[in-house]
Amino acid sequence: MKKIIFFEATEKEKNILQKYPDFFNLVDFSEEKLTHKNAGEFKDYEIISVFIGSQLSQQVLSQLNNLKFIATRSTGFDHIDLDYCKENGISVSSVPNYGDHTVAEYTFALLLCLIRKVYNAYHQVRETGSFSLEGLQGEELFNKTLGVIGTGKIGREVIKIAKGFSMKVIAYDKYPQEDLAEELEFEYFNLEDLLAQSDVISLHVPYTEETHHLINKDNILKIKPGAYIINTSRGGVIETDALYQALKKNHLAGAALDVLEEEGDLKEEQRMLAEKQDITTEKLKTLLANHIFIDLDNVIISPHNAFNTKEALENILITTMENINGYLNNELKNLI
Repeated sequence: MKKIIFFEATEKEKNILQKYPDFFNLVDFSEEKLTHKNAGEFKDYEIISVFIGSQLSQQVLSQLNNLKFIATRSTGFDHIDLDYCKENGISVSSVPNYGDHTVAEYTFALLLCLIRKVYNAYHQVRETGSFSLEGLQGEELFNKTLGVIGTGKIGREVIKIAKGFSMKVIAYDKYPQEDLAEELEFEYFNLEDLLAQSDVISLHVPYTEETHHLINKDNILKIKPGAYIINTSRGGVIETDALYQALKKNHLAGAALDVLEEEGDLKEEQRMLAEKQDITTEKLKTLLANHIFIDLDNVIISPHNAFNTKEALENILITTMENINGYLNNELKNLI
């Protein structure tokens, strides 16, 4: 029997998969992330499933001598060295659609929390008992212009929700879909014009070489002064130092970030320091800026949580199970 293991497995995931005993009984589970330090312990597995915490570099993958198939339980795949996989005959599947509504709803949860100062109000009452309205005045979404960067499945759900708030929507996408624009009544702009005209900017693009620092020091000050930026895609889409400088100069009114550049290192920084790992100056600056963001009143940080609903988790696991069964039956699905 082909050996299968799920890394970063939670009890919730196991409980869901137990509903499918024929599959569940084929699988081993590990709560660990797959890393270069433990990869050698799993060299006999033919099929692995990971989440985004496992960074599948060449250093990791080269230790998995029997590996033939990777099923990532995510839409994004920047944590996997696809070139190595292609060169070594390792197929990779993802979960392209698991929670379009989930992430879109969370985008607006962040936006409303930011623009209406919901957290500030809650924190004030909880910590001081004060019901003063001083410093808690927000802004309406009504008649604001929302700039959506990326009009894939999540982006289009964001547009639909925005229409419910009577927002004007403009969008940027490398591959504009004019039929979608007509259906949902929005207009495509080039990136620079979108930045200049949007009161709120929401990012919904995958992280690739092309989208790395899509918002950067060369264009961030072209954003309309007083605008808000929301990122539920990937941290690396925004250059951290550029965002910090724009906030420091009060060019941006605020930011809500479910993802951070170097967020994996932010979570693991104590281990990095304990092990005396080499940290580049640029990475150190990014980590420092992330800490500063956490303390800013006009920035909201959440821990890569946009996907995290009961419904989405079940959809992710069902699709992952279908991807693995597809491999076992020589009918590959959702290949990257």
